[in-house]
Amino acid sequence: MTHELPPPSFAGKVALVTGSTTGIGEAIARRFAARGAWVVLNSLSSREAGRRLAAELGDALYVAADVADEAAAGRLVAEAVARFGHLDILVNNAGITRRIPLGDLDSATAAIWHEILDTNLIGAWNVARAAVPHLRATGEASIVNLTSLVAHRPIGSSIPYSVSKAALVHLTLILAKVLGPEIRVNAVSPGYVTTRWNEGQEERRAVVEAQAPLRRVAAAGDVADICVQLCEPSLVTGAVIPVDGGMHLVA
Repeated sequence: MTHELPPPSFAGKVALVTGSTTGIGEAIARRFAARGAWVVLNSLSSREAGRRLAAELGDALYVAADVADEAAAGRLVAEAVARFGHLDILVNNAGITRRIPLGDLDSATAAIWHEILDTNLIGAWNVARAAVPHLRATGEASIVNLTSLVAHRPIGSSIPYSVSKAALVHLTLILAKVLGPEIRVNAVSPGYVTTRWNEGQEERRAVVEAQAPLRRVAAAGDVADICVQLCEPSLVTGAVIPVDGGMHLVA
């Protein structure tokens, strides 16, 4: 008879998850809290949802901050450390998109490029840079960046979104190279996920389910599980893990 060991506890660890009041971010926050971590929640606009979730998770902190703003990102990290005394884990999940057909070049204006890049790429950079001194102080810390299948293939909700996620993959690799040995940096690359972002996309979901080797799409919890596992002690750094049912294998 085999006995499975329980997953390692994150008791005493502090996990900051950006964009964590809905969808994948909320699922990640719940997973960390369930395994004993103190969780710092964040969003830009859904403040009531953030406060409710913080109350539900117990000793959690919600901080409203725009990660695209350097000062606000710094404040987010500072408030986390002021509340809990240290920081062990950063998950850069905050992201936005705009649905623009890839062939419609004129609609992908400079303003939309800046809006998407500022949140998806510069936002992750802002929070990571502010967090690094605190993460280094723990001696065994993790950063996980949420990228996407569209970072690796010429598809996506818009060109600016796809490019922002591709750039985030490269940022992950560079940070993994320069922040060791104290900080491991990895990325998770979901495909189609059943969140509010994909509401009304049933036809697209059916196509993905038909094409994916595993014949199903991901739920937010599937992505959250991998994010949390990457923060367990290991030798993994600079990895980009697909959570897409095998869609990255489909030509």
